[in-house]
Amino acid sequence: MSGTTTAGAALRRRAAGAGANRWVVLVVLCVSLLLVAVDATVLHVAVPAVTEDLKPGGMELLWIVDVYPLVCASLLILFGTLGDRIGRRRVLLLGYALFGVASGLAALADTAHVLIVARALLGVGGAMIMPATLSILRQVFPDRRERALAIGIWSAVAAVGAAVGPLLGGFLLEHFWWGSVFLVNIPLMLVSLPVGRLLLPESKGDGKGPWDVVGALMAAAGLFGVVLGVKRLGSGESVGSLLTVLPLVVGAGLLAGFVRRQRRRTYPLVDLRMFARPAFSTSVGCIVLAMLALVGLELIAAQYLQLVLGLSPLETGLRLLPLTFAAMAAGLAGARMLRRFGPRRMVCAGFCLTAFAVVLLTALGRTDDCALMLSGFVLLGFGLETTLFGAYESMLSEAPQEQAGGAAAIGETSYQLGAGIGIALLGTVMNAAYAPGLSGVAGVPASASSSAGHSLGEAYEVAAQLGGSAGAALRHAARDAFVHGLHVTLLVSAGLLLLGAAMALRLPRVMQCESESVELPAPRDAADSRVSV
Repeated sequence: MSGTTTAGAALRRRAAGAGANRWVVLVVLCVSLLLVAVDATVLHVAVPAVTEDLKPGGMELLWIVDVYPLVCASLLILFGTLGDRIGRRRVLLLGYALFGVASGLAALADTAHVLIVARALLGVGGAMIMPATLSILRQVFPDRRERALAIGIWSAVAAVGAAVGPLLGGFLLEHFWWGSVFLVNIPLMLVSLPVGRLLLPESKGDGKGPWDVVGALMAAAGLFGVVLGVKRLGSGESVGSLLTVLPLVVGAGLLAGFVRRQRRRTYPLVDLRMFARPAFSTSVGCIVLAMLALVGLELIAAQYLQLVLGLSPLETGLRLLPLTFAAMAAGLAGARMLRRFGPRRMVCAGFCLTAFAVVLLTALGRTDDCALMLSGFVLLGFGLETTLFGAYESMLSEAPQEQAGGAAAIGETSYQLGAGIGIALLGTVMNAAYAPGLSGVAGVPASASSSAGHSLGEAYEVAAQLGGSAGAALRHAARDAFVHGLHVTLLVSAGLLLLGAAMALRLPRVMQCESESVELPAPRDAADSRVSV
């Protein structure tokens, strides 16, 4: 009896210690997220230097840029559910180690193929880190009020990382070679590994039944195909192209098979009954719609700032900073807003505010209007982060604690899919509205108009080749057509955001703040750890 009492007291002390250190745990998790968020964007400014040094072909350059988010998105469910099985901290620490090794490999890459492999490994590491941070956060903050504040800080850090990436990359490129954008990860990983091992608590799911290896691979391959197809659409590939249709069809088929398999299994990899909860399924849909609007608009805004207003890449990044600062403010204020207004009003208001900001930005024209742009970007950043915060918090709170890894992986997958679909959909809308504006320009041959209709950058190249009055006319018409396409795209985005506001009406009216009990995972025997094929 005394031995049992002593063991119970030890467990209580460990639980109390974990609770006392939960804010330190949050700092460690935020550093993890910051690394992944920065690495997703830091390479963008280094592409010219990489192209000059490694001389990759067009397809190789596309894979250098895209392989990281592609691999990361496809493996989120696999590693999220694996963390539920073998331990979320274990998967996170393995992700740290792989991220550090892959960063060194990328920095020292001497060929395009080595860099592609290194970026793919970084994607694997990112897929191990991202869902683990959210699921551990779910465990160490059982009280929903505190968890809301923690998610707000977590999401603010994500916004900082996305903005810091290009600025950090630009700074490093001015002083060092392009590989330095990857080397910066290694010291942080060397610190994060021992600190994470010392401070982060280990947690697992209920451990019932075998881990579904076939299901995990089906989900990974299906997501890879769908995300690849969506990215090809976003890069301007024809909808009828075999290399676009085949990945989409195969990926969708594998995901449909994955869903059927999970419904039939006694112990599914992902408990799809979570989607029967209105708050969970609605939150996932809201994340997709919010990211769809954000990424597509950021891409088009960057083109507008550089090609229409003639700003440099650094000036463009600085113009977009107010959006990031507003998103940080919304993340930090999110917990208080959620308690006061509840998930339904908070997410709905975030969508409506974002839609208003998007409509406001339709007043942008060929001349630089700093005040209008500043107002629009601030409202856009605050509204979107309010939406994402409320949706993430509701999704994570609705999921059972033992399914935290799978739920976090679903949320992150929705985030990535929304981003990919946004680039494809809004890019298609933009092109459809832009191209007709270049037909029939006086003095411009039809072949030149057709080439200029692909993009504004290409239109400028064609105009430079034509020269004279015809080139000037084409350049003027291309700018006008792009601004018109921007307005149409903004209005389509506003419609999608209002659809998200209507969807958010299914969320709970008030925030349920009951605390959950925190239990340390019970030891599992060898039979519970078996793997199913």
